[in-house]
Amino acid sequence: MLSVEEAFDRVIQCFNILDYEEKNILDTLGQVLATDICSPIDIPPMTNSAMDGYAVRYIDTEGANQQHPNLLQVIDHIAAGQIPHTKISPHTAIRIMTGAPIPSGADAVVPFENTDEKERSDSKTGLKNIGVCSEVDYGENIRPSGEDIKQGELTLAKGTNLRPYEIGVLASIGVNTVKVIRRPQIALLATGDELITPDKPVTPGKIFDSNSYSLMSAITDCGGIPKYLGIAKDTTADVHSKLDKGLHADLIITSAGVSKGDYDVVKDVLSKRGNIDFWSVRMRPAKPLAFGFIDGVNGKAIPHLGLPGNPVSCLIAFEVFGRPAILKMLGKSNLHKRTIQAILNGRIDNPDKRRVFARVRVSKQDEIYYATPTGPQGSNILTSMSKANGLAICHEDIPFKSSGDSIKVILLDSNDDFRI
Repeated sequence: MLSVEEAFDRVIQCFNILDYEEKNILDTLGQVLATDICSPIDIPPMTNSAMDGYAVRYIDTEGANQQHPNLLQVIDHIAAGQIPHTKISPHTAIRIMTGAPIPSGADAVVPFENTDEKERSDSKTGLKNIGVCSEVDYGENIRPSGEDIKQGELTLAKGTNLRPYEIGVLASIGVNTVKVIRRPQIALLATGDELITPDKPVTPGKIFDSNSYSLMSAITDCGGIPKYLGIAKDTTADVHSKLDKGLHADLIITSAGVSKGDYDVVKDVLSKRGNIDFWSVRMRPAKPLAFGFIDGVNGKAIPHLGLPGNPVSCLIAFEVFGRPAILKMLGKSNLHKRTIQAILNGRIDNPDKRRVFARVRVSKQDEIYYATPTGPQGSNILTSMSKANGLAICHEDIPFKSSGDSIKVILLDSNDDFRI
């Protein structure tokens, strides 16, 4: 039986970054740039105003204050998007809006609130003169051309994960399509005579297939594209038939059929269509976990991850092995979720020297994290996952963790209500 670390290393070394695809930037959220992006333009493209106010020569504001404003002649008005055609000369000002280009001769902008505009007119138009009520420094409230991005410079490097912010940067420099690492296709097969889909009426001896729906959601959540192959009966013939539909995938995931039962046929199919690297890991839950390869089309060997049938075991095995494999194919640099140290509020038992992944609810009080088990920890109790926002780790050599002990917790959702 492999340790979690040994199993992880053997899984993750079998995956590589995928090839790229070119897509509209609005379709690339969460993907990774496959090439460097250099800006074709300066941002901002023209020196412009950072404030609504008056473009002036800073020297014409020297000595100005509320009691003795400096009077300047208003000679023009510039809105954002307009090109100025009037030049600032001594003791003149041009009314200017945020983002509007700075007119020739101006070297500062006085905000509206630092003038007597309100007292002079309610219409804000047609002013002949304006009183400046405070001094400004050279360059104050002016955004120089190229202040954010300079033409030709590296703007976003290859390997950058595209968040909303990076997509905004791409749009700001006029880039509409980019090359990104493509999303992996993940074929998903459930096995078991007892399984039915949630849209069918339940009959005696049948249960709804929750694993496929959890896994398809988890695959989508980490950036993969799930391809549902359906539910295979507990026969090698049906498993073979269903697998034939997934031979173009980048990864095949099955749930159930990998333990020691008479009807656990996935291992039998694997041995005939490829090979099994390992099928048991020293962890609780998810001990019966298979990994190997299935022969695909054109001689391609497709990695196969055989997850346990119990719903909690299935999801935890995916978190530990499946999610990192997908992230590696996507070109992500961080394959693991964030971990914290928390104070355990409860007890975790480890009777058989396995790595325990206990479902806990993490909260934060006075800058200290607390982890409370979500109730019974059976591998069949799916609600123990829905109530959890973390997995508390009890290592193989520790028989139990008591309330008050410090414990390492993998955060399932770093945006949860304890506000990290």
